Amino acid sequence: MVTKSKDLRTGRSIWQDRRAPQVPHRLLRRDLETDVLIVGAGITGAMIADALTRAGLKVVIVDRRGPAKGSTTASTALVQYEIDVPLIKLTRRIGKANACRAWRRSRLAIEALAARLGELTLSSLVRRGTLYLAGNLLNPEGLARECQARQATGLACRMLERRELREQFGIRGKAALMGYGDLEIDPREATCALLSSATSRGARLLSPVDIVDVSPGRRIITATAKSGRRIRAHHLVLATGYEFPDMVPRRGHRILSTWAIATVPQRRNLWPGECMIWESADPYLYVRTTADGRVICGGEDEPFSDEAARDALLPRKTATLRRKLGKLLPGLSTDISHAWTGSFGESSTGLPSIGAVPGMRNCWAALGYGGNGTTYAQIAADVIAGALARRPDIDADLYDFPRQRG
Repeated sequence: MVTKSKDLRTGRSIWQDRRAPQVPHRLLRRDLETDVLIVGAGITGAMIADALTRAGLKVVIVDRRGPAKGSTTASTALVQYEIDVPLIKLTRRIGKANACRAWRRSRLAIEALAARLGELTLSSLVRRGTLYLAGNLLNPEGLARECQARQATGLACRMLERRELREQFGIRGKAALMGYGDLEIDPREATCALLSSATSRGARLLSPVDIVDVSPGRRIITATAKSGRRIRAHHLVLATGYEFPDMVPRRGHRILSTWAIATVPQRRNLWPGECMIWESADPYLYVRTTADGRVICGGEDEPFSDEAARDALLPRKTATLRRKLGKLLPGLSTDISHAWTGSFGESSTGLPSIGAVPGMRNCWAALGYGGNGTTYAQIAADVIAGALARRPDIDADLYDFPRQRG
């Protein structure tokens, strides 16, 4: 198998109660040839397919489950430019220049994503500010240094002290950092819209298709499906999310488990501005609202990937999330309508690996997204589409596999 099939999520996410847009797809019934074969029809595969077809390339997309049926549906979709690793900490890991480039590029990715999803008239797209609360990773003094570092990098933000935090948001915290211009989306709607855009330009979406073997040649890669059918392509892109491909280096990457809940609708109880909220803590809590007035709350991450153990913790983690949400925002109802759990990947730097797979001619991959999955999916589309169109991305070296640290 190119990737080992995993149980990526359990429970029912809020997005599953909404009618999914129809995306045309069919079975793989014969051998095919194409410019680019993309393995994975989640948010990353969709963005890359959209970018490549706009560049005029012939694209085939395959998925063992179907469009947007993997980790994408488990996403809580707080689409932020703020990287999991604070700027001042990332500076110590990869140097000031590269850390600033990485944060700026994430900010630019948000703008590119907002523009593209706006073109597709995504109904769930909303711009939000983000409130970053002091915690056990950055105390108020650390947040003040983080604020100064971001401002020096050209990223707009401001500090909120205890009193202002209480008066504006009803939050009893020591301090917070307010950022601007992040996004909320329905991740399944976004994925289906991008896939539909790609197929309207000739991309072929095939599922269920399980790729079990990849044979790189000098100019052509041959991918063999479980059915025995073959797809010959000039380039292969592995957009398999948190099912790591066997041939891709994993040093510095690991799989974790996370949990999430959604409350009943409660428009009158929501905080002013409905900014997204997350903590500078480990484990951290993150909170957002939905168009119908629900609150999504997630976190309680654990450093393991065993699906049975993850699923068994769902009742206990649900109770913990409800308690923490009620403590953070006492005016809310914590009556829940949905609870789910899923797996995700992270890297030691908080940056993904995106680029050519070492030792695999004409093979590309993207992994290690952490809490910035959708943002990094946009960067993956920029980097990979740029490389195939012979216009290398100026920030590609930040994410290249050889530069990742274990």
